[in-house]
Amino acid sequence: MLRCDFHFQYATFDLHAQIDMQTQLLGISGPSGSGKSTFLKNIVGLLQPKEGFIQLNEHLLDDAQTQLHVPMHQRRIALIFQKACLFPHLNVMQNLQYSLRFQNTAECKFSFDEVVELLEIKPLLKRRVNQLSGGEAQRISIGRALLSSPDLLLLDEPLTGLDRKLKDQILPFLKNIKAQTNLPMIYVTHHLEELSYLDAQVMYMDHGKIT
Repeated sequence: MLRCDFHFQYATFDLHAQIDMQTQLLGISGPSGSGKSTFLKNIVGLLQPKEGFIQLNEHLLDDAQTQLHVPMHQRRIALIFQKACLFPHLNVMQNLQYSLRFQNTAECKFSFDEVVELLEIKPLLKRRVNQLSGGEAQRISIGRALLSSPDLLLLDEPLTGLDRKLKDQILPFLKNIKAQTNLPMIYVTHHLEELSYLDAQVMYMDHGKIT
């Protein structure tokens, strides 16, 4: 369970969020500049709240009062950006396997074969990154995130920049992840129809406030 109660001063607004996540998939929508991406960056550890705390399950990740700040690489939280961030010098299989080198087999929540089957990417394994479409690259990015065995998956407008056809290809995979795993997810998007399709609990953010 994710619990957030924090205050973060940003350049153009004060972000103050209080969330007790009771659902597997939480959707956050709102206008550009409202603080959605800043919120995710606080959770993953790229930014640090000025006040309050962030807690995942029983583990405190940030506590401003005690100046606790768990480094990003120790949080077991994966963040999917708008554009797939893949290693261009590695092929698809090597990109997927990159996360596995940092954990032992006993810690793995998903096997390589399970992720490949779930995202239907077996035909892509030997391709170079520059041979992938935008939708294929984003599926590889999601697969690599799952193979890092996160306790929480954050998606920051993962379908932005993709055409309607590619969006319609990826959304069913995200729905399968929700249906076939217990992985908690927070999905940020401008498009409420995506959250409706994924049957997400929806919260609205405006000027750094959850409304």
